[in-house]
Amino acid sequence: MKYRHAFHAGNFADVTKHVALVAALLRLTEKDRPLFLLDTHAGRGRYDIEGPGGEAASGVGRLASAGAPTSHAALARYLGILRELNPGGTLATYPGSPLIAAALMRPGDRAAFCELQPGEAAALRREFRSDARVGVHARDGYEALGALLPPPEKRGLALIDPPYEETDADFARVADALTGAAARWPQGVLMAWYPIKQGAVAARLHRRLLGSGVTRLLVAELCVHPDDSRAGLNGSGLAIVNPPWRLDQDLRAIFPPLHAALAERHAGRTRIELLGGE
Repeated sequence: MKYRHAFHAGNFADVTKHVALVAALLRLTEKDRPLFLLDTHAGRGRYDIEGPGGEAASGVGRLASAGAPTSHAALARYLGILRELNPGGTLATYPGSPLIAAALMRPGDRAAFCELQPGEAAALRREFRSDARVGVHARDGYEALGALLPPPEKRGLALIDPPYEETDADFARVADALTGAAARWPQGVLMAWYPIKQGAVAARLHRRLLGSGVTRLLVAELCVHPDDSRAGLNGSGLAIVNPPWRLDQDLRAIFPPLHAALAERHAGRTRIELLGGE
């Protein structure tokens, strides 16, 4: 595997994904009914970002130093999780999506975190060894979507976040995974993260999902470079099937200040759009 979680941890794409995840979970936990959370490519849970190298300085580091507004509950909660993980005030540790999800879980909720790489899975098991709500699975996340859905809890969220080492093939596989999961779990919120290197590739993902029968699709994108830039990673997005009520409004309030903090010279863009359905 070429993708290195630790090197990319806390970059602008991580921040975008995790703030949106917090916003979705805050909406889902408004109702007093248990949730099931599935993370298909969970990583190790936490990452050391204090040393040299890595991309956190231009992501979460820039957000922290910018003094981003915390008027929206989701952004405030995300920054609160960072402070809880770094009590000394120095931004040395960054949480992966499992730690962020666990911070928002309630006693009756349940999670399955999947990680195929043995070392990462072992670290994840150590992270949650005392948390009875969490099961760590050393298994393929795509296979887990078929095996673990639908859950007994009925309500919940699945996060699909593969490394996209072969972009075209990975986009096609994500589209198939979302379509299959939506058919098996129509009550579930399905979030798939994707990189934006060329806007047309992401657009094909959206068209494929809508053409496959998905009726409620929320697209949330944040780019820190123009779409045609040669920077490599110009932005990232989330394709959210069956988004929670008013999540689109949340992200419309959150993404502009987030973009202002993360993008140099106001480059790039944001996009929050509901496709299909009402």
